[in-house]
Amino acid sequence: MSHVGRPTEPDKRTLRRAYLAVRNRLTADDVREAASALAGRALGLPELAGARTVAAYVSVGSEPGTLALLDALRERGVRVLLPALLPDNDLDWGAYTGEGSLARVQHGGKMALFEPSGERLGPDAVTGADVVLLPGLAVDGRGMRLGRGGGSYDRVLARLESAGARPALVVLLYDSEVVAHVPEEEHDRPVHAVVTPSGVRRFPDPE
Repeated sequence: MSHVGRPTEPDKRTLRRAYLAVRNRLTADDVREAASALAGRALGLPELAGARTVAAYVSVGSEPGTLALLDALRERGVRVLLPALLPDNDLDWGAYTGEGSLARVQHGGKMALFEPSGERLGPDAVTGADVVLLPGLAVDGRGMRLGRGGGSYDRVLARLESAGARPALVVLLYDSEVVAHVPEEEHDRPVHAVVTPSGVRRFPDPE
């Protein structure tokens, strides 16, 4: 699919609102069932099977659920890193050692997040991950991801690139969020795979 000109940020804002509206209509049962299926699909990924360190995140609200996956990875002996939002929207990291290691943190008027309560490892800790699990709202057939717009993961991806780190980039979504096209900007970078409750789709490794 071709498009003319450079997509504008309002295009992304409109799409974000639309995808969030669909998520907000999900029931607690919908979210719980999808989280269980999502964990099962993700745990079958070869990239996760061989991973020693995985950078992930704790889902909030109607996001595709991640806690079951985080606990299953820990049971495999995987070191799981979780983000902590910094004042400038960059991400620090800390280790996940179970639900008791999470703290609910309110960031101003934004949604409250569950962050690691233990030692902070620094923003560069993510460069040691074998797999980075990314939040998002949609992904298209090229592997281009639509994020939530805060820019935190743009910084993570730029940090990985500048460090020469090449972890597998995997986005976790609902089935309906794998779409024909999302607008991208110059700094956007495709992911390697998307996991949804019904399956896995892989994308060509970007040059």
